Amino acid sequence: MFTGIIEETGTIISINDKDNSKEFIISLKNMFNDVEIGHSISVNGVCLTVTEIAANKINFDIINETLEKSNLGNLSIGSGVNLERALSLSSRFNGHILQGHVEAVGVIVDYKESKKEVKMSVGIDPGLLIYCIPKGSIAFDGISLTIAKISDNIVDIALIPHTLEHTNLSNKQIGDSVNIETDIIGKYIYQFISENDNYEDINSVLIKTLNNLGLS
Repeated sequence: MFTGIIEETGTIISINDKDNSKEFIISLKNMFNDVEIGHSISVNGVCLTVTEIAANKINFDIINETLEKSNLGNLSIGSGVNLERALSLSSRFNGHILQGHVEAVGVIVDYKESKKEVKMSVGIDPGLLIYCIPKGSIAFDGISLTIAKISDNIVDIALIPHTLEHTNLSNKQIGDSVNIETDIIGKYIYQFISENDNYEDINSVLIKTLNNLGLS
């Protein structure tokens, strides 16, 4: 489980072909001091397993299905990636609940800069809109973000300077892709509504959802 608060950005320094996968070697400026082989790390929002550690480098084996269903398959040597270690029970929870299970790949259709922020517009799969609401949470490339506006299948995000400085979004351009994971609470609510027609109102659905997540 992750929170969408990016801890480090890494750089892909090697991509090696294997039988049914590829090995990514990623270098970090500041190596995580508690990472061990077998640990989970979110790489651009995809939960991957550490296979090897050496100096300031971490290796991951990525199967073809993951490469095809995320933007990891489009990356090359020199690409920057967002990294987050799995959530510790002793950590503060500053983002929102993420599983590292990418649902789709979106495309940046607009990118406007101002003095205070950058507005990024992303076209997403219309089927995911049922889990999206204005001011709700969504993850792009593993980053916990707040939805500013939804128009048709376009989701607008306002990016503050801190987010741009500490993630790979500062290097994104129109036409680039982002991995998408929608809010798990929204998924639970939709599932309960779909399977239970006897709920009197949305409040009862929300309470039951929070109870199942252990958040109430």
